[in-house]
Amino acid sequence: MTHPGVLGSLLHSLGARGSLSAPQPVSRAAEEQERLLRHRPDQPRSPKVLKVAIIGAPNAGKSTLSNQLLGRKVFAVSKKVHTTRCQAQGIVTSEDTQLIILDTPGLTTPLKAKRHKLNESMLKDPWESMKHADIVLVLVDVSDHWTRNCLSQEVLKCLSQFPQIPSVLVLNKVDLVKKKFILLDLVAELTEGIVNGQKLKMRYNPEHNSRSSSKTPKISQVSLSEIRAYESHSLQEAEKVPEDCSLDSSSDMGSSLVSDKEQDPKPCEHKHLKNMKGWPGFQEIFMLAALHGEEVDTLKQYLLMQAKPGPWEFHSGVLTNQSPQEICDNIIREKMLEYLPLEVPYGVHQVTEMWEEGPSGELLIMQNLVVPRKSHMMMLIGRKGKIISRIAQEAGQDLMNAFLCDIRLKLRVEVKS
Repeated sequence: MTHPGVLGSLLHSLGARGSLSAPQPVSRAAEEQERLLRHRPDQPRSPKVLKVAIIGAPNAGKSTLSNQLLGRKVFAVSKKVHTTRCQAQGIVTSEDTQLIILDTPGLTTPLKAKRHKLNESMLKDPWESMKHADIVLVLVDVSDHWTRNCLSQEVLKCLSQFPQIPSVLVLNKVDLVKKKFILLDLVAELTEGIVNGQKLKMRYNPEHNSRSSSKTPKISQVSLSEIRAYESHSLQEAEKVPEDCSLDSSSDMGSSLVSDKEQDPKPCEHKHLKNMKGWPGFQEIFMLAALHGEEVDTLKQYLLMQAKPGPWEFHSGVLTNQSPQEICDNIIREKMLEYLPLEVPYGVHQVTEMWEEGPSGELLIMQNLVVPRKSHMMMLIGRKGKIISRIAQEAGQDLMNAFLCDIRLKLRVEVKS
């Protein structure tokens, strides 16, 4: 399914490119992965590149979206906050274009970082990503009734610190919102009523206000064209490009206007950040359900079209800059976060004892999980070993997806001596 209007014309212009091929697996040998990372990129004739920073509150779905954009799971995800502990990169290579996805920890405050015993890097990495980004995706979990009506102060600080970087608002988990008209209200609040320098004119379809979930529109129907809802004469005026604006030739989007000064959203100077609920500098809005991959390809195609001429930074065989062992550690830790209570997972020390190829080409992995006390060991093992078995089974399935080979994963639990 595609969005009508602006996004629909975008996808129409991409028709000649064809669908994206399935990504290659991550190399399961550390030496091979290191060689690929050191290897000189296999530059195409006219390379293009785009560095994409994904920021947002903890647990907004940044790693899930990153995995979907990559087409393979290489980043850990969990319902627990602060699953992502450091900046990692994912690489999407499609024909002559390379996207570098900067998956970062959720933006948090020093007070919360101290409360959760987080490393200092978790405060710095999102800001470092912004320094190197060509475009920033601001991810908002619209299923969270407590936080969805405004951007956090940390996100607003980040955007105001780097107003020259084009920003895009991405509403995630829209499948969990039964009344779709709520999304239109959120857009108005999170954008301060302005998108791409133009004031929003909202209109509602009466069906959106129906209390019957069966009458609410599908995700693709709650589109950018509906959000903007310009009058016909406004669309005609948009075709007449103002003197201080030009069409972005790289995106072939006939109805999307950008400034010719670097496509920079103007920083908000008329209000103090504390009085702001949203950001008036967003260039585009996307609505998706990252967990199920709904409308993610629409966003991916948009990002590919935003890429600018420039040399690739990675060989086309690289999917992530993480080592195979780092991917393994993070995925196992993800499962511990899912099935262990409170602070238990955060105190587990992982030690890989075996990483080698088996006689039939399978990958044999043995990892020790060292815990600080016996009570933690009992919780990690679970009654009749059910918890540790479940962690090993699910982690093994995810590792098969990352490395595309059979996995034999064995986990042992011991108390720190």
